[in-house]
Amino acid sequence: MTVAEFKTHFSEVIDQVKAGEKIEVTFGKSKEVVGYFSGDLQQISAKRKLGILEGKASVTFADDFKMSEDEFLRS
Repeated sequence: MTVAEFKTHFSEVIDQVKAGEKIEVTFGKSKEVVGYFSGDLQQISAKRKLGILEGKASVTFADDFKMSEDEFLRS
């Protein structure tokens, strides 16, 4: 589902997620996947692994860390 379709049918998407469906949202002409919406909260983990840097690096965020949506999407 594209971002435009997601925005247009938001209420229906919420109903589908509540019914157990997983929604994939894409963006742009290339249909790049930008997110998934799922009602299964057990799939979400509290910590994220650093992949190939695991054990070699760490990351922490200050309590006052802020990033706008524009800054996030540009990275």
